[in-house]
Order: sequence, then C-alpha cells, then structure tokens
Amino acid sequence: MITTSNFAKSGKHPDAVAISRGVPRFYKGRRYMALAPPVWLLKAKDPELFDQEYRKQLAALDARQVAEELGPNAILLCWESFNVRCHRRLVAEWLEEKLGIVVAELGRERSESVPFAKQRSKWDAAPQAPKQVTLF
Repeated sequence: MITTSNFAKSGKHPDAVAISRGVPRFYKGRRYMALAPPVWLLKAKDPELFDQEYRKQLAALDARQVAEELGPNAILLCWESFNVRCHRRLVAEWLEEKLGIVVAELGRERSESVPFAKQRSKWDAAPQAPKQVTLF
C-alpha cells in the first residue's frame, strides 16, 4: 500500500521515496523526480497557482506507471507536517482517483487527512494574537 509521510518522520525508512526537489542531508533513499514540483512554482508562493500548475504536471503522467515505478509499499516523502498543504496529499488524491486505491498518511487513518484543497498553506498569514489593552 502506497502511503505518505515527511522526511522528519520517515526519512530513514527503507521504502521511503522522496518526491521533492531537495532532500535533507541525512536522506539517502530513492527519489522520484517526476512528482517533484518545479522550482519556479515553489518560489511563486501562491497556493492557487501551485494547485493549478501542479495538477497539470500530474495530468501529464500515467498514474499506473507511476505507481508501478514507486512500488507497492512506497512512502512518498516531502517536507511538510501532516495536514499542512503539501503536494504529497495532492499526489495521494491523484493516485486514489486514477487507480481507485487508498493513499493514507503513514500511521494514520485516511479519514484523518484533510483534502488538499482545504489544507492550510504554509504561505498563509499566521493568525495574529489579539492586542492586549492595559487598563489604568
């Protein structure tokens, strides 16, 4: 069963497959660059543009061939924490749609994964704490 995770949690797992442009220094596992977003798209820091353009990248691939090349126990890795908008969830949803399989986050139930379109982006503004008012 193909699953997803991040480098911090699963980077040393023998079934790990990096699907990101860069990898941590400690990572010595496999890489699958066809699923890595292009640098220009990462630099854009625009979640809507990312969604649109990365879906085009996936549409150009054959999901069955990708799954075969990844292997049945592949753990797709990138950098983001669980349920932070990340292309690995988009890849998981693409594989699910095209192949009729379930791609969960490693160690979690599929139902725990927020859909890609509803995940918060690391580029979203962080909520600001309310200002404290001093009363005299």
